[in-house]
Amino acid sequence: MSLLPGQTEAIAAVDALRARIGTADADTLALLLTEARTHSAFTDQPVSDALLHQAVAMAAMGPTSMNCQPLRIRFVRSAADKARLVPLLAPGNQAKTAAAPVTAIVAYDAAFYEQMPKVFPINAGARDMFAGNPALAQSTAFRNGSLQAAYFLIALRAAGLDCGPMSGFDPAGVDAAFFAGSTVRTNFLINIGYGDTAGVFPRLPRLSVAEMVLEG
Repeated sequence: MSLLPGQTEAIAAVDALRARIGTADADTLALLLTEARTHSAFTDQPVSDALLHQAVAMAAMGPTSMNCQPLRIRFVRSAADKARLVPLLAPGNQAKTAAAPVTAIVAYDAAFYEQMPKVFPINAGARDMFAGNPALAQSTAFRNGSLQAAYFLIALRAAGLDCGPMSGFDPAGVDAAFFAGSTVRTNFLINIGYGDTAGVFPRLPRLSVAEMVLEG
């Protein structure tokens, strides 16, 4: 079987990675998941654009269906942007979002398929498959945008940042305020910064593996 251009190098890179590392160590898992916490309060330590962009670049490396990559992110920092966003939030989310160093509006592009010739060049018909089927495009954008959003949250933690993901807002209002005239739609929000541990609460129960894995 003939190999695609660049496939030999791709195989070698995976083999080299497996030879170098097999599993994440306990500290890495603790930072990303097992000891990581949702934060509602943050210190005044600034968050650089470079660090946020590093997390976005890491998130882009995770898999999506046909490499479609529908995730779009709008970072809200300025007083003017906060003034537009905060009134659109549920009352319990307003003060903590106003005080957060950065809030990410995590969104997806319903017309992601316009990028398919670039990101999935191995299938010349990929764009038209989605462009001609709005329901398929919408479900694909939301599903894969949510998948990428999870990668983004983990990437933020890997970069040393703390996160407070939120629902509890007016999606149509956020779309109108920040994405008017576009095909980008809001999914959820993440407050980002360096967490003030005084605002950490006891961890709530998680379902057991037996409750999550369905047999039969």
